Amino acid sequence: MAIEDGTPYKYNLNFRNLFHTSEELFGSREIVYLDRRIKYKDFFQRTRKVCNGLKEIGVQEGDVIGVLDWDTMTYMELYFAIPLRGAVLHTVNIRYPPELIYLTMAHAGDKYVVIRDEFVPLIENYASLFDFVKGWIIYSDTGKIPETKLSPVYNYDDLAKGPECDPPDLDENTWATIFYTSGTTGMPKGVTFTQRDLMLHMLALVAETKLEPLSLTDDDVIMSLVPMFHVHSWGIPYVSVFMGSKYVLPGRYDFGRILELVKNEKITFSTMVPSILYMILTHPKVDEYREALRGWKVVVGGGALPRGLAMKAREYGITAIGGYGLSETCPVLTIAVKNDRTKGMSYEEAFDYMISTGVPIPMAHVRVIGHDGTDVPRDGATIGEIVARAPWLTRGYYRDPEKTKELWRGGWLHTGDLAVVDPLGYIHIVDRERDAIKSGGEFIPTLVVENLISEVPGVGEVAVVGKPDPKWGERPVAFVTRRGNVTESDVLANLQRHVEAGRIQKWWIPDSVIFIDDMPRTSTNKIDKKELRKRLEGS
Repeated sequence: MAIEDGTPYKYNLNFRNLFHTSEELFGSREIVYLDRRIKYKDFFQRTRKVCNGLKEIGVQEGDVIGVLDWDTMTYMELYFAIPLRGAVLHTVNIRYPPELIYLTMAHAGDKYVVIRDEFVPLIENYASLFDFVKGWIIYSDTGKIPETKLSPVYNYDDLAKGPECDPPDLDENTWATIFYTSGTTGMPKGVTFTQRDLMLHMLALVAETKLEPLSLTDDDVIMSLVPMFHVHSWGIPYVSVFMGSKYVLPGRYDFGRILELVKNEKITFSTMVPSILYMILTHPKVDEYREALRGWKVVVGGGALPRGLAMKAREYGITAIGGYGLSETCPVLTIAVKNDRTKGMSYEEAFDYMISTGVPIPMAHVRVIGHDGTDVPRDGATIGEIVARAPWLTRGYYRDPEKTKELWRGGWLHTGDLAVVDPLGYIHIVDRERDAIKSGGEFIPTLVVENLISEVPGVGEVAVVGKPDPKWGERPVAFVTRRGNVTESDVLANLQRHVEAGRIQKWWIPDSVIFIDDMPRTSTNKIDKKELRKRLEGS
């Protein structure tokens, strides 16, 4: 549509306007998946072809498109092609049980579904329930899709055989994505984000990751190890494209192959949850990759970065720092980069700050408040709840006004996370409100106790949970996995030393230490404390 002379152009923060500089300046940079390498220029062209293919099969603006896949080139294309079309990307959690996959797809109202070939049998078992789906788009790494009773079916590769689309210049407040929370506190809840939300979140991350000790540039080689079905893979695919960095897709996670990718593709920056870093560092062949791991910069979120794990990473020359966010916040709110008070410190000198929850990223207003709604003092001791405002936070839970009221109270998004703020301005999470142990009317900060246990030689992963107690209400119990010889006495003696040094209270020491082979996991690879509490109830 022609614009009259004298009328300024309204420049929307949308996916159509994301490509220009990256395509022009970094067209020869690569995106890598398995044995496929595609230059950015060709990737953008193919993405526009997929956008056109979606239109040709009937996808309308506003239609929700579900995706069931690992971290592949196809998923990367859809991260861009679906919003380009003006449709809504639903990143389906493929680690949900089948019933939850169906329930979340039905709740989101998926009109079309892109599905990797290996997931076809899973969906076929429930085919009669998916009467709300208008079309199934199947793909395979081989290009040959399986026979199926799903109908109607389209071959994904056919979508990219036509011309490129001319993407509509959508209003930046157009709905772009939906996904569902981990469901650790009940049924998963849907959260939605607009194209503007994603662009502003990306710009804030680009600015924050340029600070020390990350200091990212277009020359960094990036591989996110946060699944693409989970919170936009923390926005890293968008950050990489905007910065013009080479981007590597790991596919389905195999830690031997991940180590090979770090070595062969010369990965310099990644994001992950603590358990992924733990599994990499305890891989049987990790010592063969010492040289390749040296210089790797890693942001660890989705759970506190344990001190012992960060120290182990440092032995391999890895710089691991903390980060924080949640599904409702797109997700990133803080990263433990250096501020003007820590900038002159070495990593070792700044260690306690670098493994903290961090400092707010640009445009994020993050507070820690007490019960009276005022900010807690910056004393590193007074506990409050993290609340936030930022231009990219979800407006609420999809089709759930009551839960939305609980989330947004007094104009602030309430995270339910308990934290302290130290004198240098770094936030340190001490517990999830739902995981906090209240013993004798006082809180025991489980993350502090877990951190100290993680330092004990031979300790693998740690989770401290509350067990009902007739006298005190609750008492802490520690679940521990071993990666060497360690006993309950070793753990308790170490904690006693911290009591004597004045670092923790004596009553914070767990009543018992239970050694287990493996930690139960949520669908996003976090330790499932709800399951551990169930084990205590059944014991």
